[in-house]
Formats: sequence, C-alpha cells, structure tokens
Amino acid sequence: MSENQPTTAQPAAQSDRIPVRVRPEIAGLPRYKQGKAAAADAFKLSSNEVPFPPLEAVLDAITSTAAEAHRYPDGAALALRNTLAERNGVTPERIHVGAGSVALLSQFITAAAGPGDEVVFAWRSFEAYPVLVTVAGAVARPVPNLADGSHDLDAIAEAITDRTRVVIVCTPNNPTGTIVEREAFEAFLQRVPSDVLVLLDEAYREFVTDAAAIDGIPLLDAHPNLVVLRTFSKAYGLAGLRVGWAIGDERVLDAARNAAIPLSSTAPAQQAALAGLAHADEVRVRVGVITERRDALATALREQGWFIPEAQGNFLWFGLGEHTEAANEVFVAHGIVGRVFAGDGVRVSIGEPESVEPLLAAAAEIITSLPAAHPAREAVR
Repeated sequence: MSENQPTTAQPAAQSDRIPVRVRPEIAGLPRYKQGKAAAADAFKLSSNEVPFPPLEAVLDAITSTAAEAHRYPDGAALALRNTLAERNGVTPERIHVGAGSVALLSQFITAAAGPGDEVVFAWRSFEAYPVLVTVAGAVARPVPNLADGSHDLDAIAEAITDRTRVVIVCTPNNPTGTIVEREAFEAFLQRVPSDVLVLLDEAYREFVTDAAAIDGIPLLDAHPNLVVLRTFSKAYGLAGLRVGWAIGDERVLDAARNAAIPLSSTAPAQQAALAGLAHADEVRVRVGVITERRDALATALREQGWFIPEAQGNFLWFGLGEHTEAANEVFVAHGIVGRVFAGDGVRVSIGEPESVEPLLAAAAEIITSLPAAHPAREAVR
C-alpha cells in the first residue's frame, strides 16, 4: 500500500482494562452501592432515610438560598459551627462541618493513616469503612462482631498494633443496630494508645433510647484522641443535602480540615441544618414516632420467632447468612426493598406506617418457607 493510499481506521477493541495507570487497590475496590430504589407500589426501606418530608422551616431555608446560588458558600460553615458549639458547650474551633459524616470519616482517615498504616474497625459495620481506608492507602483491619451483632471491644483493642493509626467504633452499629455501652467504651478507651485516633461514629444517636448507650461528647475533654461524628442526614431528614459534623480536639480537627475538599458544604445544606436545629423539638417528635414503630416492629418479629438484635437506630437487622438472597426475594415480593448484604443479611429501615403490614407478612413467610434462614436464639446468646 502506498503512503498516499487512503486507509480505513479500525475501531479499537473494547475491553474492561482501564486506559490509564491507576492504583491496583483502587481499581479492585467494590463500588459503594446506594440503597436500591423501589417501584411505585413498593416501600424503599434500603437507605435508612426518614419517611417524613422536610420541615416547612427547612424548605424555607433551602429556598432562601436559591437567589445566591451564583455565590460560593461559607467554606468555614461558621454560622452552623457557632450554633453547634453553643449547644455543646465548646468553642467553634472544636466543631468541623462536612458534606455528610462519610466525608468527615474520609478526611480523618486520610489525615491520620497512610501507606502501611492500619485502621481497625468492627465488621460487619458501615460498608464505607474499608473503602475509605483503602483510598487513603492504609490497611483495613476488620474485627468480627459478636454473635449478637455487637462490637467485640476486647478483640478490637487486641487488634491494635504499633501500625494502628485509627480505630472506628460505630454506635448504633450500621447495619445491626446494636449499641456500645458507656462503661464498656470508657474501659475500651483506656486500652487505646493516646496517639491513636478514635472515631466514634454516632450517625444514629438521636434514635437511641437505651440509657446505657455511650454519648461520646462528654468524654472529649478527657480523651483528646477521641472525635465524635454526627449527621443531619438521618434524624433531621437532610440526606439529600449532605451535611454532617464532628466535635473533638481543635488540633485533630485542623488536620481533617487540611484533608477536606474546599467549599464542599453547600449553602442550602448549612441553612437547612440551622433551620433543623432551630426546630429540634419537631425533629424529636418525629424521632419518637420512628423509635416507637421500630420497637413495636422488633417485638412483633420476635413473637414470630425471629432473633432481632436490640435495635437502637432507625432500622432492623435480619441476620440471614447464606439464605440472604432467597429471603430477600420474599421481601421484594411483598413490596419491601431492603438493603441486602450478600451472605450476611438484610437491613430494613423503619418507614411509613403502611410498610409495617407487608414487612411482617414477608417475615412470617420467610419463617415458614425458609426455616433454616432463621438463626436459633441459642446461637446468639
């Protein structure tokens, strides 16, 4: 063929190979999967969202920011930090605001742990933990939960080594719903080296009704290595706006601020959070409805024969093991879309009152048709 003869370009063969060089551990990560959407005739109970629409004051606050959408938000979220600081008896420097508590988790892990360092956490717990650790270049050290779905604090403490930089404790634990008790956590902190960061993930703290549960904020002054994480996504119903906050030692928070993406907390999110705080009494009423529905559902399921962990979030956990997929098909057939954790179980959020009857019907059918899917009570004692 002469050099002047026209040629026909051949399309490149398609493959799954990434066209640029990326870190192999990142390429191999499973993607975070959002809770599955529900059909029009089903109940979406897969994302731990509250079933109530935003408060009117929250809607007004969001709307009020629309005319300033061409302006950047306050990157320091100072008004929100001031309000949170006043309510918690600390200076604003000890409050850090981010785009949801998961963004804050990422910042703290990145600030404290790098290649070769280790991050210890219970498992199963929030599924973003191992992903965030890997992205930071660190090594995840998951510690199995106890048979009842709760944290094994002794085993977590024993897993800490000279390479450990961060320990994550989730209470109530997502997805099992179990709490860490105050006395046990205080004893645990005594076993953690003072230069290891302890992240207490309390995203569901507002739903806790057990008086024995830890509230990490009163412990902060005695433990500068402790940071408490909270969010407006759950109880305050702002999941679509992404705003969370952390409280701890100013110097530790400064390190996380250095690892943050600038201006990631938007003006509508900040104003909506402020409106929610200003109407906290209304939020508490809604939380009370959810916790009553949660407890009533848990009681009804136990009467059917289920072992349901002592749930303290806005969700219930069905530990189904290898029968998870088969059981989930029954849930879906009854219009219940839960969060499926393959090989472990199904987490079901507390939703609309109309969701209760089909949820109980599905659970009753699973007990009858898949008796092996139901763990014996003796196995979890």
